[in-house]
Amino acid sequence: MKDYQSVADTVAEEIAAGALRPGDRLPPQREFARRHGIAGSTATRVYRELARRGLTVGEVGRGTFVRAVSAGPAPGASALTEPADGRIDLELNYPVVPEQSALLADGLGELLRPDALGAVLRPVGASGPEAVQESSADLLAAGHWRPDPARILFASGGRQALNAVVSALVPPGARLGVEELTYPVVKAVAARLGITLVPLAMDGAGLIPEAVEEAHAAAPLHAVYVQPRLHNPLSLSMPAQRLERLADVLLRLGIPAVEDAVWSFLRDELPPLAAYAPERTVLIDSLSKRVAPGLNLGFVVAPEALAGEIVAALRSGGWVPARFALEAAHRWQRAGTVRRLVEAKQRDAAVRQETAAAHLAGFAVQSDPRSYHCWWRLPRPWRADTFVAAAARHGVGVAPAAGFTVGAHHAPNAVRLGLGSPRPEALSRALATLARLARSAPEDLVTD
Repeated sequence: MKDYQSVADTVAEEIAAGALRPGDRLPPQREFARRHGIAGSTATRVYRELARRGLTVGEVGRGTFVRAVSAGPAPGASALTEPADGRIDLELNYPVVPEQSALLADGLGELLRPDALGAVLRPVGASGPEAVQESSADLLAAGHWRPDPARILFASGGRQALNAVVSALVPPGARLGVEELTYPVVKAVAARLGITLVPLAMDGAGLIPEAVEEAHAAAPLHAVYVQPRLHNPLSLSMPAQRLERLADVLLRLGIPAVEDAVWSFLRDELPPLAAYAPERTVLIDSLSKRVAPGLNLGFVVAPEALAGEIVAALRSGGWVPARFALEAAHRWQRAGTVRRLVEAKQRDAAVRQETAAAHLAGFAVQSDPRSYHCWWRLPRPWRADTFVAAAARHGVGVAPAAGFTVGAHHAPNAVRLGLGSPRPEALSRALATLARLARSAPEDLVTD
């Protein structure tokens, strides 16, 4: 009897050999199962495995399409599958500025002394030292808001903070409201915890507060996950009036909010939702975007009534921080290193947005001048799945809208471009390539 891994390997070999090309549609799972002599449940696992390997992309109602290949195209391949020399990744989004390493190295010297190293390698709890809570309050301050240092908890990363907070607030089988386009990791967390995600309508100002009321009236929401500042993928930031309305709804209905502030350092003049509904908002943040990709330290600003459950979740999940990361962050904040990195990345993001605007002029691109990502509604006749596949064959990785869509809702015909990871010259080259693709219809790229 065939196992799903061996069948997936067979399909992967066909993709690598060029028998299946980017943009090709795989058959419906029932037909696939019949062709390969496997059960329908095995076919489902095969399709999941192919998606996990990054070889296919699927959208509800459209099917599953080949996304990329691991070898060169077969002889006679069309321009649609023309390979590029090296892949430029606009899917992941980890900004690094040239001065980053030197700035961070300067702050670590005192931690590496033998008399200090032993102390900073000892275990630490989720609350951390009081001095670190105090400096972290300054780090997280935004607009007219500064969190109470006593309310700050620490995690071993932003994703770990998210896992702990969601698991503490939403029991298995319960409902978590999320924006109709949301951070993909939230979808994975919900699936692991057995939580039902409820998509909430948005408009040009972000999450619509009345959508929370309507969803809660249909069946209780245990919490709402929201990105009020520089929403990923749309780059929207909620105006003050919208935040006030959302805070009123949360307070009136007694629903806690999980506020994701990971990208908010780029718009730190804007106060968070936590400033408007502090007793109902759990704010999470991290240093991975603000300081360095490999620095695993997350922050949780929790109301007193919810802190106990969150601390228990951090402990049980093994998500408490490393003391070394806490102490390093404390010294970088105290020395002004974090502020200098934030200002450098704010300037860098603005320059990259200018590059994107120049290459994608005339297209339907939505963003913020200080964001590290943008949302591109593709021109007809391109479909997001086919465009992603074509871009991959031209050496550029982009994220399809389906990855951000919640539930069975139809995914917009759009892609998200992460601008932060490539070097500036590589980013310009990638955007030029994508613009050329978008100006040509898929059939224009196919030759006899």
